[in-house]
Amino acid sequence: MTTQPSHLPPWRHVLAVVAHPDDESFALGAVIAALADSGSRVDVVCLTRGEASSLGADHADLAGTRAAELRCAAALLGVNRVTLADFPDGGLRAVDPRLLDEAVAGAMADGTPDLMLAFDPTAGVTGHLDHEATSRAAARVARAHGLSVLGWAVPRAVAQTLNGEFGTAFHGYDVRDLDLVLSVDRARQSEAIACHASQAVPGSVLWRRLELLQDSEYLRWVS
Repeated sequence: MTTQPSHLPPWRHVLAVVAHPDDESFALGAVIAALADSGSRVDVVCLTRGEASSLGADHADLAGTRAAELRCAAALLGVNRVTLADFPDGGLRAVDPRLLDEAVAGAMADGTPDLMLAFDPTAGVTGHLDHEATSRAAARVARAHGLSVLGWAVPRAVAQTLNGEFGTAFHGYDVRDLDLVLSVDRARQSEAIACHASQAVPGSVLWRRLELLQDSEYLRWVS
C-alpha cells in the first residue's frame, strides 16, 4: 500500500547517486531539497560530466560548463558535498561495473550514509542506459554496506504520456506499487534547474514531466 508521509524520515546522512549534471535537479531536486530541509546531510556523487549532451553542444567546454552548473544547483538545493567522476557520458554501460562501484563507494570516504537515493534501476526510469548503470552501481554498493536504496520513480500514466508525446522510453509503475508519495515544494528545485542553463531548454521532456507530476514525487524501495 502506498503511504503519504507528511515528512521524510529523519535520516542523518543521504548520498544521492546520479549519472549526469542536472539529474540531481530535474529529477531529484525537490526530494533533495526536502531532505536538506529536514536536517539530513545530503551529498551527491555524479558519475559523468555530461559532455555528450546534444543540448548546449555550442559550448566550447561543455563538460566544464556542466560541472559549474552542477555546483551552482547543488548549493541551492542544500547539498553538502558534490563528487564528480569522469566516466564517459553515454558510455557507462561499457565501463567495468567495479570501477563504477569504486566511484560510488569513494564518495562515502568521510562517513557511511544512512540511505542512498538514486533513480529506480528498472530502465533507469527514463530508458537512458547511463541512468540504469548508475542506479545498479548504487544498489550494489548499498548492498555491500548494508544500506537501503530509495529509488526515484514515476507513475505509469506519466511515463505513458511522455513516451507518447516525445517518443521516449520512460518506465513507470502502478501507483499502488510505489512506496512513498511525497508532496513537494518545487521552488528551490526550479532555482536549481535554472543553474543548468545549457540543458533547460523550454518545451523539453524534462519540463513536461514536472508539469505532469505537479506537486508530487514518487519513490520506491530498491533494497
